[in-house]
Amino acid sequence: MNWNKKFLRYLNFNVPLTVICLIIIGFISISSAVEINQVDSGALRFLQKQAVSVILGLLVILISQAFDYKIFKEYAAVIYIIMLVMLTGTLFIGQNISGGARWLSIGVFNLQTSELSKIMLILVLAAVIDNNSDDMGYLKGMFLPSVTALIPFLLVVLQNDLGTALVLFFIYLVMLFAGGGNFKYMALVFGGGFLVTVSVITAHVLWQTPLPFLKEYQLNRLIVFINPNIDPHGSGYNIIQSIIALGSGRTFGKGLFAGTQNQLNFLPEKHTDFIFSVIGEEFGFLGTMLVILLFLFLLWQFLKIAENARDHYGYLVVIGIMAMFWFHILENIGMTMGIMPITGVPLPFISYGGTFMLTSLIAIAIVINVNLRKNKLMF
Repeated sequence: MNWNKKFLRYLNFNVPLTVICLIIIGFISISSAVEINQVDSGALRFLQKQAVSVILGLLVILISQAFDYKIFKEYAAVIYIIMLVMLTGTLFIGQNISGGARWLSIGVFNLQTSELSKIMLILVLAAVIDNNSDDMGYLKGMFLPSVTALIPFLLVVLQNDLGTALVLFFIYLVMLFAGGGNFKYMALVFGGGFLVTVSVITAHVLWQTPLPFLKEYQLNRLIVFINPNIDPHGSGYNIIQSIIALGSGRTFGKGLFAGTQNQLNFLPEKHTDFIFSVIGEEFGFLGTMLVILLFLFLLWQFLKIAENARDHYGYLVVIGIMAMFWFHILENIGMTMGIMPITGVPLPFISYGGTFMLTSLIAIAIVINVNLRKNKLMF
């Protein structure tokens, strides 16, 4: 069998081509955000690290196609144990960055374990739901997937990484529903949980009652999301500067390296969390719409691949990956526009971040693997 011919015949080229376009946009945007046009800015090291992550990710995409994705289902228990050990170990020996223990140092590399946990949870949760597919319409069928997702969720919360914890929760919800979970039970349990959460936060604001699951700065982010002008020089500063950057770009933008909010450093975390604001200021409405349309096209391709997957497990895995990307896109773009609270969730393929880029490309590798084997193609 000619491996190359089979690969090219069944490959959905729309996925890798769209990802490559987004990565190129990311490199251009990061170049401006880290001021590569300035002498002695030290910006080249950011691009070099990002390039290394992209190269590693592309190698994973190529090498992983030699294996059937069903191997992840066979070793789901092992993957789950590794994930829990990894997340627990980070709590005790992880580096404390940005107020939380989120990183493991491995030689010259810093590994953000919560990022990898997203992919690992998807692979494990798909196996659990698939194995309990006959009972997913009942509480007993929904119990094991819920416990499976709850443990890593709590470990990430303990790492003080609320953004990634919310991604895990969204992945769980979407996969549970896609796997046949009873919507009435889901609405009752999670609707009730949402009301309790809102009540606890409200009571804390009004009467200073204890708030066990949020840090004070995280609560401030939620408050200024409603009205950033309450604290324009503190918690509301990021949102205000981001909105100014997006608005000042108008239709065509100010041009590469010409964004004043970006180049004059008014815009915070501009190469990571607020990279979309850089795009809006320097490439305008047309630039932001191009990015949004590319993401929507990519998500549509994911949905098509999921629908054509050869089995229920493959379908659930792709749906979980689609949910992961969808939350990142919606939350990141939304927070730069002031319509979503700031959680520090990066923009896929565009924001700077080695582990996040590698995780995103691993997800793409799995999607391509499911797509290639929709007709039981064997390499």
